[in-house]
Amino acid sequence: MPARENIPATLKRSPRKAQETYAEAHDSAVDSYGEGERAHRTAFSAVKHSFEKVGDHWEPKDSKGPSDKQAAKSGSSARKGGETAGGVDANASKAHLMDIAKRLDVPGRSKMTKDELVEAIGNANNRASAKAPRDS
Repeated sequence: MPARENIPATLKRSPRKAQETYAEAHDSAVDSYGEGERAHRTAFSAVKHSFEKVGDHWEPKDSKGPSDKQAAKSGSSARKGGETAGGVDANASKAHLMDIAKRLDVPGRSKMTKDELVEAIGNANNRASAKAPRDS
C-alpha cells in the first residue's frame, strides 16, 4: 500500500516536505524489503535526518544529519537495534533543546543536563502525540 494513503498522524500534522520524505522512503523500502515494520522504520529514519519531533508533529531541523547515535550508525550495526531519541534531535545544541523544552513547557528544564532534556522532550512529545487526534 502506498505510504501516502496511510501516513502516520504525526506526519499529517507536519509540513508537506516531511510527508513526502516519509512516503518516498517508505515506498522505496517496500520495494527493497517488502511491506512491514522495516519499511516504516526506514521511512522514519529518513524523516529524522531532516526533521525533529516537537510535540505532536515534525519540524525542519536547522541542519540535516542523524538525530542521535543510533541514527548515525550504518550497515549491520544499525540493524542490531539500539536506543533512539524518538525523533528528538539529540545532536542539537543544549540551547536549542532548552528552546524546545520551553515551547513544550517541560518543568525543571533549567536544571537539566543535555541528556535529561532529550529524555524530557521525548516524554513531552509522547504525551502530546497521545492527546492529539489520531486521524489528523
